[in-house]
Amino acid sequence: MKMIGNGAATKIIVDIFMTVFLVLSFVRWEDSHFAFHAIVGTVCALFFTLHVCIHLRWLRAVTKSFLGGKLNKPQKWKYAIDVLLLAVWSISVFTGFLAIGYFSFGIGNMARFSGLHAVTSRIGLVLVAIHVFQHIPQIKSYFGIKNKPQESRT
Repeated sequence: MKMIGNGAATKIIVDIFMTVFLVLSFVRWEDSHFAFHAIVGTVCALFFTLHVCIHLRWLRAVTKSFLGGKLNKPQKWKYAIDVLLLAVWSISVFTGFLAIGYFSFGIGNMARFSGLHAVTSRIGLVLVAIHVFQHIPQIKSYFGIKNKPQESRT
């Protein structure tokens, strides 16, 4: 039994919510609005997790192809960005939760997690932009937009 749908509509819905909550998590609020960032960040992390779960079969297959040397150069770059995204956002989410100790309970030693969270989230944002650029054809296909055929040069 499938827990998460793998259809285009499910992917689009998860990606839209993931994007909305990602954008909201970067909205600069006063320190007194920490709870907003914590809630929005947690929801964003849940949508990232759903996104990875939906694409887990693909990730396994591409990892196997990558290790077997069967990917062409564009696929290798997409895979590299995807793996970096997974690593960077995992660190960002983990350190974000650890930073709660500093913000909520004043545990000074946990302040370093806030700094690492800030750095990895910004690196993750750059990687997301690259990821979206790499997947423009797939994104267009979700919305029924077809690429114009290129004219042949003679």
